[in-house]
Amino acid sequence: MGVCFSNRVKADISSTTWLSSRFLSRDGSKCSSTASFSHGPRSEGEILQSPNLKNFCFGDLKSATRNFRPDSVVGEGGFGSVFKGWIDENSFAASKPGSGIVVAVKRLNQEGFQGHREWLAEINYLGQLDHPNLVKLIGYCLEDEHRLLVYEFMPRGSLENHLFRRGTFFQPLSWNTRMKIALGAAKGLAFLHNAQPQVIYRDFKASNILLDSNYNAKLSDFGLARDGPTGDKSHVSTRVMGTHGYAAPEYLSTGHLTAKSDVYSFGVVLLEMVSGRRAIDKNQPTGQHNLVDWAKPYLTNKRRVLRVMDPRLQGQYSLNRALKVAMLAFDCLSVDAKLRPGMNDVVKALEELQSHKAAVHGEQNSNGGSDSRETSQTVDYPRPSML
Repeated sequence: MGVCFSNRVKADISSTTWLSSRFLSRDGSKCSSTASFSHGPRSEGEILQSPNLKNFCFGDLKSATRNFRPDSVVGEGGFGSVFKGWIDENSFAASKPGSGIVVAVKRLNQEGFQGHREWLAEINYLGQLDHPNLVKLIGYCLEDEHRLLVYEFMPRGSLENHLFRRGTFFQPLSWNTRMKIALGAAKGLAFLHNAQPQVIYRDFKASNILLDSNYNAKLSDFGLARDGPTGDKSHVSTRVMGTHGYAAPEYLSTGHLTAKSDVYSFGVVLLEMVSGRRAIDKNQPTGQHNLVDWAKPYLTNKRRVLRVMDPRLQGQYSLNRALKVAMLAFDCLSVDAKLRPGMNDVVKALEELQSHKAAVHGEQNSNGGSDSRETSQTVDYPRPSML
């Protein structure tokens, strides 16, 4: 077993602005509440000394994942592979499979400073930010050339898998589950945007939304997150990074990053959720490769929106509410960033749709009937091919 990293650091990145004090509450129930942070530069050593995180030995993580066995892999990404492992809930030492608590261990496979910087950014943000819709970071390992992160395990995996993978394990998500996930993810983004200083996520996409056993959504992978603008500045200038198909047009053209850039990305994912299509899919017919470009003309019309809806939903949604969700996505996808809603407004809109659904359901139960304007079971909506 190797020697644990303690006070050794390999780079000083104090020229970068970092969050430096912990969010004050775990509740996170109100998106409009703000978390206060001091806004000074932090060295790598300061970031790694977070009292909220466990400093793991590489040997322990190797044992916890059964030597990083291929059959322990639960995810792959630009950062590296993610392995399922088990640790003791009290000592955090490696435990036998099936005992203790399950964790996800992400192992960096990139070489160079950029990979290390993203690994460090992940520790910096998730080591301080605490919210029900952010994945919990348990600890890290920095030992020799090894860089790893240890998270709570999310048994349902990523939203991307549920939307786009086929097979018996990934059944189509119901409309209500999709809306639950959309609301949870929106709350996570709203929390980040309300933090002081503001946090811009910069890589919001379906593969970074993880699901627990009850399909509660949690944002993961904060390697590209940045502090938002301060003072009288309107934006942060950055090198354009992210994932093709999700980035806002003004960010792609200028490198100017704002919270409204995240709102655009949310609109793309919301569109993926209602359509069951990927943001970029070359397997679609000509003219439909880019989901946003193809779908936007259909999103504000009650009949035309059916062309966009995922056929696997099989009409289990209210057409009125589906249109409202489509129009919300349309607003988030505005080319003019100033016209996009803030994430607090997005959360409010999704919550109102949820509460309206509950009210209609209660009315059905009490009256023994249903409102044909709001329930798809009593209306034979035309399929897209009929339009």
